[in-house]
Amino acid sequence: MLKQRLLTAIILIPFFILLLFKLSAQAFYFFTLLIVAWGAWEWSSFMELKRFLYSLAYMLITIFSLFIVSLFPLIFVLCITSVWWLAAAFLVMRYPRNSAAWGGGTVLRGIMGLFVLVPCWLAVNFLRNDSSHGISILLFLFVLIWGADSGAYFFGKKWGKHKLIPQVSPGKTWQGLFGALLITAVLAPLGLSFFNVPHLAWPIALLWTFLTVLFSILGDLFESMLKRQAGLKDSGHLLPGHGGILDRIDSLTAAAPIFALGLIISHWI
Repeated sequence: MLKQRLLTAIILIPFFILLLFKLSAQAFYFFTLLIVAWGAWEWSSFMELKRFLYSLAYMLITIFSLFIVSLFPLIFVLCITSVWWLAAAFLVMRYPRNSAAWGGGTVLRGIMGLFVLVPCWLAVNFLRNDSSHGISILLFLFVLIWGADSGAYFFGKKWGKHKLIPQVSPGKTWQGLFGALLITAVLAPLGLSFFNVPHLAWPIALLWTFLTVLFSILGDLFESMLKRQAGLKDSGHLLPGHGGILDRIDSLTAAAPIFALGLIISHWI
């Protein structure tokens, strides 16, 4: 499994970076829209939709929602999304105690999917087009997430003994969380130096970077909770060793809106 996982990553990461730098803004919008559409298709399995037409309908609703929500001010959407992810953290920490209240609700789980996928798409494309450094900023976010994910995986494999939230994800440990934060502590100063962030702004910038990584872990845990609720191991089978699209972007769905919100706030300061 690890060899398959690494091989897929070795192929996918350079391919994605190539697209990130080579695609125009419009082409990148369309590319990320396709990813979100596929993610919505996979999300329908969390809703336990069994019919093809139902899954297709949910995918089309998600695409329609992308364009509707994009009409609202981004700062408003990101603030609402931040509150949503705090609510999601509450659900994760209390699982399965409160799952009876929402677990059987197909519509409610569908709404959750919109909160997860739509703001992520808006945030990613905002970061991509924010400035002349937008591509580098988005790549930095990906490097943070990839680094934290790798740190959590290998630290957890090597030293993991104490479970983080075993009722949601038995494989995640506090040692893995420490590994993710340790890698972030290495990557974050390098990123701030690369972007010439003024040293007076470093404390808040570093704090927001760590917050972004913590939310990325929340995104992973939230998807794990929904998979467990639906009796699924993976969101799909598109990527060998990784599962589905959602299994690859689960961390990004929570991290991107938080990171984008921090960037907008930094422009105001």
